[in-house]
Amino acid sequence: MDMKLKKRPGAETTTVYENNGVPRISYLSLEKYPWLFNGFSTRFGGVSTGYYASMNLAFTVGDDREKVLENYRLFGESVGISREQMVFSDQQHTTNVMEVTRDNLGEGILKPRSFKDIDGIMTNEPGVCLVTSYADCVPLYFVDPVHKAIALSHSGWRGTIGNICRNTVNEMHRLYGSNPSEMITCIGPSICADCYEVGSDVADVFIEAYGMDSGVVLPHNGNVPGKYQLDLTHANFLNMQKQASLTKTFLFPTCVPAVTANSFIHTGLHTESAEACVHL
Repeated sequence: MDMKLKKRPGAETTTVYENNGVPRISYLSLEKYPWLFNGFSTRFGGVSTGYYASMNLAFTVGDDREKVLENYRLFGESVGISREQMVFSDQQHTTNVMEVTRDNLGEGILKPRSFKDIDGIMTNEPGVCLVTSYADCVPLYFVDPVHKAIALSHSGWRGTIGNICRNTVNEMHRLYGSNPSEMITCIGPSICADCYEVGSDVADVFIEAYGMDSGVVLPHNGNVPGKYQLDLTHANFLNMQKQASLTKTFLFPTCVPAVTANSFIHTGLHTESAEACVHL
């Protein structure tokens, strides 16, 4: 399977594993913990067809539900996790976060959720696999190796401005006693600044929050009046470093939207889409 990725400058932070024809992207910094698994799916290894081919993990984009369920089974089987162990967030571009436990197992995949409007989920219970999904938004991973607590948060531009990162860290501190200085954080595959065009309405909000010289809002690639490039990864990195006091943050070194053969992360207008998932 050809997994060619266009590299951004910087250190190597991830690797790609494949089992039974199903690849996953893994953060090297998280692999030293034997009690922890991390994986970001690609578009390979599933049974979906057409635009969704083949490892689509979204139920809400028009794909056949049975195929999506089979994709979850295949991905889980490739890493030794069952669908019954997974809990899938209910992402609505909020900054809401919550704890999930063994009582929530299977929710969002095999049975209805007992919660709604939750973009960040966390746990400290063994055997609970957190699942969040992405089109072009930013996956945020949080690992507290001292208290063996983990979290995943979905950060679109609204979640970034609202700082779901801070909310996640604060809730982990409240629930588990997590200390930001002891946590490992990762910013997952997402749309890059070169691919993410926004209008002045969104750009102005980010300039007010981060400043003109932060590198978050950049001139438009084609110098189109009223258009800008937005670096959501950098904005979330600033949230982690400056506002949440996190010092051990690892970035994904690849512009995923530029390699559409490898991932469902995308930009532009589509009447149909498909999504990749993070499992932690």
